[in-house]
Amino acid sequence: MANFVLVHGAWHGAWCWQRVTSALQSQGHRVHAVTLTGTGDRVHLMSPLVTLETHIADVMNTIVAEELQDVVLAVHSYAGMLGTGVADRLPGRLRHLVYVDAVVPKPGESWSSTQASATREARLAAARASSDYSFPNPDPAVFGLAGEDHAGCSAARHRIPATPTRRRWPSTRSAWPRCPAPSSTATSPRWARSTSSGSGCAIRASGTARRVGGGGARVVELATGHDPMISAPGELTRLLLEASV
Repeated sequence: MANFVLVHGAWHGAWCWQRVTSALQSQGHRVHAVTLTGTGDRVHLMSPLVTLETHIADVMNTIVAEELQDVVLAVHSYAGMLGTGVADRLPGRLRHLVYVDAVVPKPGESWSSTQASATREARLAAARASSDYSFPNPDPAVFGLAGEDHAGCSAARHRIPATPTRRRWPSTRSAWPRCPAPSSTATSPRWARSTSSGSGCAIRASGTARRVGGGGARVVELATGHDPMISAPGELTRLLLEASV
């Protein structure tokens, strides 16, 4: 039996992992899908006081409170910031860290700093205009979702607190996880991002991936969109199971 902790990205909640969670549990594994403060079913806690440290604590507290060891921690999109933080602080608890089409921050980077300046400024303006310093979700179609998946995600997605997305990763301490880290990147459609690297892998804006040395990481491309836990749950489950060995 393996211990999996699954962490969603921006505008999502634990709900997005339902298909993967069911598949892993059906094989006898222990699975915890975290809902970050101010998102999903915890959207009532939306506040300007929610920070990157709040979200890192959400993940760390799950691991500690559930007394989990040898954890396979899978982080999606924005949650790459959190996985990197957890691995830096609880390296002895993790077996593998899996970045699922996620940002891997360099020292001094924030999630928003890896985005185009026009996107960053538009989201900041929306947050300033809101009552709770948050910004809205994009159309799920940009993540490659259609039909029932598009409709379901449109209904389930919420705004995201803006403060955590602007917090820069400290340059004064290690930003790199101390455990092997498989990584996956979506290719259909590609989810553009600035090059971010760490734990032996980098994901370029084009969506292609390359090894940058060290860390024991491997990179897998999935022919699906930015939400593989929804659009390709079987393939993603297989990769997580491989990481648990």
